Amino acid sequence: MAKPDPSAEGPVGGRGIGEVLQLLQAEFADVTISKIRFLEAEGLVTPARTASGYRKFSAADLERLRYVLTAQRDQYLPLKVIKEHLGAIDRGLRPAAAGPPVAPSSLPQTPGQPVAEDFGAAGTELRLTRDELLRAAAVSSELLAELEGHGLVVASGNHYGGDAIVVAQVAAELASYGIEPRHLRAFRTAADREVGLIEQVTGPRRTEQTGELAALTVRLHTALVRSRLPRP
Repeated sequence: MAKPDPSAEGPVGGRGIGEVLQLLQAEFADVTISKIRFLEAEGLVTPARTASGYRKFSAADLERLRYVLTAQRDQYLPLKVIKEHLGAIDRGLRPAAAGPPVAPSSLPQTPGQPVAEDFGAAGTELRLTRDELLRAAAVSSELLAELEGHGLVVASGNHYGGDAIVVAQVAAELASYGIEPRHLRAFRTAADREVGLIEQVTGPRRTEQTGELAALTVRLHTALVRSRLPRP
């Protein structure tokens, strides 16, 4: 009886383990199928399975294997540490050339007027530990504690979103002008009111309109502040 072709067994896509082995051996000559299966058993990669149980590796799975094999070969890291690194990457941190993954020092910002894309999920997809946030924002633990005390930075469980980086960085710059976190509570209150207004229109779930309305409210806020500043 002919062996069934796993690529024809339903909707699961990706590469078979033999094809993945060939791709990896071009860079890692000593890798074997047994090695790939071992890494899977250790939870470092989790390929999909067809109905007959054949492994199907996605492009992300392949890059994950490359990361593991590179860390072993170039940095001599144990699997436990590599697994911790992969967990950090899964939380949105960026792989580093050496050492553990790092959070971005700031989030991308569009010059000029804010647009709806600025209010996408890029900032919220990051999940940072307290130490990762402190390093990424380059602020003191004392400043972060003050920001948390005034509700300007809020953790979700044990992690912070990427927008906390921006809040902490801006607060640090404002502090250099003598503006302390306690002075910024009005900004949090105004933001809460704007979010409430947006949710009246779009509902509690994020939609395409959410970003558009958020961008419009920020433009309005900017114009109102500008119009009230003394003219040169």
